[in-house]
Amino acid sequence: MRTSIATVSLSGSLTEKLTAASRAGFDGVEIFENDLLASPLSPREIRARCADLGLSVDLYQPMRDIEAVPVDEFGRNLRRARHKFQLMSELGADTVLVCSSVSPLALDDDDLAAGQLAQLADLAAEFGVRVAYEALAWGRHVSTYDHAWRIVEAAGHPALGTCLDSFHILSRGSDPKGIEDIPGEKIFFLQLADAPLLAMDVLQWSRHYRCFPGQGGFDVAGLVRHVLRTGYDGPLSLEVFNDVFRQAEAGPTAVDAHRSLLVLQEAVGVGELPAPAVPTGVAFAELVTPDAEPVSALLGALGFARTARHRSKPVDLWERGAARILVNTGPAARRDGTQIAAIGLESPDPAAAARRAEALLAPVLPRRRTPDDAPLDAVAAPDGTELFFCATGRGPELPDWRADFTDVPHDPAPVPARIDHLALVQPWHQYDEATLFHRSVLGLHAQESVDVADPYGLLRSRAVTNADGSVRIALGVGAAPTDDTLHAQHIALATDDVIAAARAFRAAGGSLLPIPANYHDDLAARYEFADGELETYRDLGILYDRDAGGVFRHCYTRTVGRVFFELVERDPGYRGYGAQNAPVRLAAQHAGRPAR
Repeated sequence: MRTSIATVSLSGSLTEKLTAASRAGFDGVEIFENDLLASPLSPREIRARCADLGLSVDLYQPMRDIEAVPVDEFGRNLRRARHKFQLMSELGADTVLVCSSVSPLALDDDDLAAGQLAQLADLAAEFGVRVAYEALAWGRHVSTYDHAWRIVEAAGHPALGTCLDSFHILSRGSDPKGIEDIPGEKIFFLQLADAPLLAMDVLQWSRHYRCFPGQGGFDVAGLVRHVLRTGYDGPLSLEVFNDVFRQAEAGPTAVDAHRSLLVLQEAVGVGELPAPAVPTGVAFAELVTPDAEPVSALLGALGFARTARHRSKPVDLWERGAARILVNTGPAARRDGTQIAAIGLESPDPAAAARRAEALLAPVLPRRRTPDDAPLDAVAAPDGTELFFCATGRGPELPDWRADFTDVPHDPAPVPARIDHLALVQPWHQYDEATLFHRSVLGLHAQESVDVADPYGLLRSRAVTNADGSVRIALGVGAAPTDDTLHAQHIALATDDVIAAARAFRAAGGSLLPIPANYHDDLAARYEFADGELETYRDLGILYDRDAGGVFRHCYTRTVGRVFFELVERDPGYRGYGAQNAPVRLAAQHAGRPAR
């Protein structure tokens, strides 16, 4: 289906918005009136600009407070409308959005509303314009889509139809099944937005918290299925009011927007994408660092052994059982200090995973490689993390990335481990984009978002995972983006005995994050422990959580650059990440920062 986006959904000037929409692959745009009024371009110049970019002007919006008003007021409204229709002729837009009135002058009179909308449609028809009447969720007298349709039906004018908006319908809890009673040819336009499920005033909800389909809690796909059953053949168009999107760069936001519509079309059966190749494990995590010494010391204390060196790059492979860490000291490591730069994901079909990623507009990363290097496909996540699709040790038909490394003498790590999860802090304006990316491109399941109290604000975190938990990535964003602590990433290592692992780490010279005594005092009040158990937790800085699925014990290393490690021991039924302990960990990390 054709795709469109309202210019209000993007930041920047109108020209910047149009360029971003075109580059992201949209077919058309809705021109928001404020964007036109603020543009130095004339309507004819905007029309030409859209044509040059391959964009149709699908809708001009909004026209407000038109219907069900006293006669003299309606006369003024018609004069206003005539000017808009003349402008639309120059703009090349053939459909105008008319919102249900919120004016205190509006009367609760459906017959009057139908009659006046019919007169408006008469005038619109003179200019070749159609009128799409939409029920605002906070409309004074008309606030539901079925009420708006009854008025349109009563007016009986060929140039008058309805506009359906997923936010206005779903935010009120209306049953979208009734949409199927509307003839498809009378649905002049379909606007789509998702939103988190919030208990707040619907107008504020609408103006600040809409998001793209798949990023919120609404069943947008279910609504679209009802619309398509009517025979509707217009565009799927996004109209998203969001404070974050208004401040973010228009280009990436437009790509995220178009990706959401591609996934939506796949969900409703009107678009084809390569099937997801859901990752089955973590092959490696790659750290870039300008100084390998502190990273090597940390890994050595954690029980890792340096096992191999890349043939042509300054990259070392460290292993502890199935947990593999690459340490890269190349030129890219000299910019921002030690950080997680890449993740290798075990894939059942690396080529298929790459095809889906590219179809969903993920940037495919060029690789600087010699002819002998393993041909690995990689894409960039929204935060810039490189994601490699790997097949480790699965035969000659699937290249093994480890073939690029030459073994070095080493003693094997005495106790195996694996990567339990990775935690990546997202740029503040890409949190929702990251969730949609990992869910749609990688086929991971997104868990509920949680808020975590930090000494200087709130952190939001949402985990994405595959079905068996062999891939877990926690995506977080902080409320204070200038605070370096909030940008720390971490790698969690699963162990069978966190107490033994913590003791071994400390005996090897490692430094564990100290936890305040008050935390363990509170644990004593909340849970019963075996003799000496709590004292051991206190000594090692081990934190504890329990839910219906089991117990979770974990502790943390000090931070090196922007990275720290977590040692975790989880019961098989425990699915969380110790979120209730995060405020304690964050406070301890703040307290341990070097003075500035």
